[in-house]
Amino acid sequence: MCGNSGNGSNNTNDTWYYVIKFALFTYCFFWLTIGSALLAIGIYAEVERQRYKSLHGAFLAPSIILILQGLVMFVVSLIGAIGSLRDNRALLKTFMYTLAVCLVVQLLGGIVVLVLRTQTTEVFSKVARKGMKNYYDDLDFKNIMDYVQKKFRCCGAQDFKDWKVNMYHNCSAPGPLACGVPHTCCFTSKPGEVVNTFCGYKALEKEHPDNIYVVGCTDAFLSWVKDNFVLAGGFLLGILVPQIFGIVCSWLYIPKTRDFEYSGDRDPKGILKMFLPVKSTNTDP
Repeated sequence: MCGNSGNGSNNTNDTWYYVIKFALFTYCFFWLTIGSALLAIGIYAEVERQRYKSLHGAFLAPSIILILQGLVMFVVSLIGAIGSLRDNRALLKTFMYTLAVCLVVQLLGGIVVLVLRTQTTEVFSKVARKGMKNYYDDLDFKNIMDYVQKKFRCCGAQDFKDWKVNMYHNCSAPGPLACGVPHTCCFTSKPGEVVNTFCGYKALEKEHPDNIYVVGCTDAFLSWVKDNFVLAGGFLLGILVPQIFGIVCSWLYIPKTRDFEYSGDRDPKGILKMFLPVKSTNTDP
């Protein structure tokens, strides 16, 4: 009876070992695929950016962000995938600690943003104004700024007068764009209506223009977060929960690798031999 009880306990441990192993490897493989896709897209976008010499400020280039994010996801997920396949505790610990550090950094970053809201807003506004200087030359930033202004119904960084930093919209500039703002600052047109690209004509000469959004995009975004805190919270959980899952899964799996040894009869066809650790045959006391 004692022997049967021991076998039952071993079978239960084996089952949990395989379940956690499969879950961890599937998790790593999924994010490895996502990271590879982001890396490929980022490299392609960067090649195109260099080809057309758009977006001189690299820190504003979406391609650079995609490459960095994809590279980090690819490397970390690859470490986790290999560690779970080979039961390599060094790789598994590296994977777990890296995820933990990333999680802590993100949480600290969120706390800093909330505590230092004014300073954070100023930093984002400064970055946005730097991009607005080359609005018509940097197509990547132009697309981003246009989307943000239309999505959040805003204009400029802190207010619509920030567009004075652009050489074409500055009131001292020649041409029809002088003292105006991009058409994406204008009130949303009716569906199907032809966009008037000069709807922001001479808007910077007015204190309270009545045909454009006057609120800056940094304040508009913060207001949107407040009004949509459920959606924003869901997005935040969507970022944090997968990382927590990876950390917990690794933490549960590492002890299993210490107690589990493979024997030949568990892999009769030898399919898993290239991935799984082999049972030691050392008979020394």
